[in-house]
Amino acid sequence: MKTDTIFYFALICVTSACGGRKEQPDKEISKPNIIYILADDLGYGDLGCYGQENIKTPFLDQMAEEGMRFTDHYAGSTVCAPSRCALMTGRHMGHAYIRGNGAPPLPRERVTVAELLKDSGYKTGLIGKWGLGEKNTSGHPMNQGFDSFVGYLNQIRAHNSYPAWLWKDRDTMRLNNEVKIIPETYAKGLGGVATKKNTHSHDVFMREATSFIKANRDTSFFLYLALTIPHANNEAGYFDSIGMETPEMMGYDTTDWPRTQRAHASMISYMDRDIGELLGKLEELGIDENTLVIFTSDNGPHKEGGADPAFFNSWGPLRGYKRDLYEGGIRVPFIAWWPGKIKAGSTSDHISAFWDFLPTACDVSGAEIPAGIDGISYLPELLGQDQKEHEHLYWEINIRGGRQAARKGKWKAVRYDMAENPDKPLELYDLSKDIGETENVAEQYPEISKEMLLLMKEAREKPVVEKFMFDFER
Repeated sequence: MKTDTIFYFALICVTSACGGRKEQPDKEISKPNIIYILADDLGYGDLGCYGQENIKTPFLDQMAEEGMRFTDHYAGSTVCAPSRCALMTGRHMGHAYIRGNGAPPLPRERVTVAELLKDSGYKTGLIGKWGLGEKNTSGHPMNQGFDSFVGYLNQIRAHNSYPAWLWKDRDTMRLNNEVKIIPETYAKGLGGVATKKNTHSHDVFMREATSFIKANRDTSFFLYLALTIPHANNEAGYFDSIGMETPEMMGYDTTDWPRTQRAHASMISYMDRDIGELLGKLEELGIDENTLVIFTSDNGPHKEGGADPAFFNSWGPLRGYKRDLYEGGIRVPFIAWWPGKIKAGSTSDHISAFWDFLPTACDVSGAEIPAGIDGISYLPELLGQDQKEHEHLYWEINIRGGRQAARKGKWKAVRYDMAENPDKPLELYDLSKDIGETENVAEQYPEISKEMLLLMKEAREKPVVEKFMFDFER
């Protein structure tokens, strides 16, 4: 798939590339700012710097050229809510409270990274999709350490990129869209589709992110920017509409690709463009060298709303996609950018995961790292210092018969369908030779297989939420 379309990156000018004058903060800031940008269902192979050849992502590629690109970073889970729970609480799926979509809200007693940073003097803001608690529950973001919030509480409502309203703190903010909801589908937990599309939620998020940064430029801040691109509107099929709701076609309308794939690509390029503008704004404000920016995705690429991850090779060299515990479902792109601190153009094969963000943020801010978490700070890796390694990583999810996975060094173990076949042997892969998990070597390495099976048993506690209790232990 080749095209000679003149793409969007020629249409905008980022301050860093245009010689714009830096403003200077009004006072010296001692604690670095932290911006964590989370894409939604973006695959390991969806960015140019990870091998993508057709979707144009020049600004994220530039971010990688100016920062550090991780090759072995993992999401907290393979679907939305549990992955975000791991990110916020520093616990993997063997110890997390929320281990699947549809769980009760995050309890107040579960300490979040936002609470720790707020206690350390940071202004904390969440913009985008939350998914860990509704209004009037313990899981509301403003009950979990965030000073301000704009976006979706409910991950199903977040399917619709043109909602009639969004949350602003604890109240609603109306948008000039009209939405149609079929009652029988909504009763099944499904959302709606806009019949009049005027304001895309992503545009609101980026505007609010810029406002938050400008308002807090003279203090230390933590911005969790949880974007909804490129998640599909799963309900679009009920209304004879494509599931990839993009505000602009970004030059892809001239390709001969299927309509849904053109829209999918444009969503990613639209996000890329806006992240470039955001990084330019940090430099313009003179706070770029005091701001750590992280970009990643909450799980692997989706196959929803008509999207086809094979079309763009969104999983790259990996196997699987969203809801899988093979690498394609959980290994995600990860770029860290911090001018003057992170060596430009560096690449790391440090094995890390979402639950490492909480201790990393504590290290950056000077906050005390709480006991009882699973994460290990990757700040030393970012700064080129000696880095502590994980003994293992662990995942589980109670869908389609139950699934487990663990990684220890080069070894990756996977178990599927334990409910139907609890004695089914695990699969074992040597990722140093077989990143695509094509050759199950469990029979060749029986001792390693036994070790990984024991690890899977010992890595987990029974979940508090009953619907996620499964007999993984047989």
